Amino acid sequence: MLDPSALGDHLDRLYRAARVLSSSREDAEDLVQETYARVLARPRRLRNDDDLGYLLRVMRNTFISGHRAAARRPQSAGRDAEGLNLPARNGDTPGDDQREVIGAIRALPTEFRDVLLAVDVAGMSYGEAARALRIRQGTIGSRLFRARNQVAEWLGC
Repeated sequence: MLDPSALGDHLDRLYRAARVLSSSREDAEDLVQETYARVLARPRRLRNDDDLGYLLRVMRNTFISGHRAAARRPQSAGRDAEGLNLPARNGDTPGDDQREVIGAIRALPTEFRDVLLAVDVAGMSYGEAARALRIRQGTIGSRLFRARNQVAEWLGC
């Protein structure tokens, strides 16, 4: 059973992964909060005691559901939030280099992005990532290699 008192142990890793998925610090915080709300609303019995893997799956599904819901809503004719050029507060926005890396990760196909988030951002081992994403460990290695190469090509490295 997922232990609610141990959920705080994974907060930093989930936030790092959410920060890559979302467009702002606030969206990342909302995504992590929504993930915890969903997990706590319907407790599950975990088979492999893999709390972090389960939380990452829930966060990914929450993120996808949010994007699908947003796509169904009518868009306003005005400028979007990114087009407003609002002044940045200290620590709120990543630097130019970080923006490029985050943009490159967001541009990856979903299967590569998920592996990169699990291993490089959330710090999971290949075995943990394989269990969390429900794919073979060898697939983790090959997708991670391709994802890193695509990010490097995007950045011109």
